Amino acid sequence: MAAFVSGWRISYNYYVEIKNIHDWLRTAAQAVAIQKRLAPLVVRNGRIERPALIAGVDMAAGRAGQPARAAVIVLSYPELEVVATETACGELSLPYIPGLLSFRELPLILSALKKLRVTPDLFMVDGQGIAHPRRFGLASHLALFTGRPTIGCAKSRLCGQSQPPGQEAGSLSRLMDGDEVIGAVLRTRAGVKPVFISIGSGIGLEAAVEWVLAACRGHRLPEPLRLAHRAAAGNSLEIARAEEAGCRS
Repeated sequence: MAAFVSGWRISYNYYVEIKNIHDWLRTAAQAVAIQKRLAPLVVRNGRIERPALIAGVDMAAGRAGQPARAAVIVLSYPELEVVATETACGELSLPYIPGLLSFRELPLILSALKKLRVTPDLFMVDGQGIAHPRRFGLASHLALFTGRPTIGCAKSRLCGQSQPPGQEAGSLSRLMDGDEVIGAVLRTRAGVKPVFISIGSGIGLEAAVEWVLAACRGHRLPEPLRLAHRAAAGNSLEIARAEEAGCRS
């Protein structure tokens, strides 16, 4: 089944709508142009009162000769119990280019997402949202493909400046690019490195920080991302066994 909405073709799996908003075979210059064209569509506000399902999205690039693995793990809230796990393995068609990560990773992430048989209310993405030179990182890109609220929760800074947050859990400082607030540097656990939170789309920065903290269980990363990271890296034996045949084919 397919439909057309505002000129965008939508592929239905009855759980998550994936909008085909552009082709993937692009040069770096064309990719930058796409980012500039789509960045104004990002919604920088909104609140989610009580998401029933929170998804974590991560990807591990394969070593030489090995496929990459994208993982989407959906947890119930507030229990933070695993409801669904999907992975997809394949070769990456683009090298890593700073600022164009989503064009390298999203095709495989969307392949994993299309397998889901539940509909997440919120996505947490291992990557940037608007904390990006063109305000259109991986989390924002995913939001426009899915129409779902997303939060960028990156382990490192791509752009901007900030003061170090306090050492206690929950401390934060603003991530600035000139006079613009583009994110927050958040200490999720006392004594560990902070994470970099930014709006993906459909949620404000304050709410994004609140939900990242609400999904933490004593680790640096919130649980949806921590488990997605393990799945993408193949550290979960259950997931690794389930995907073994597909990843080696």
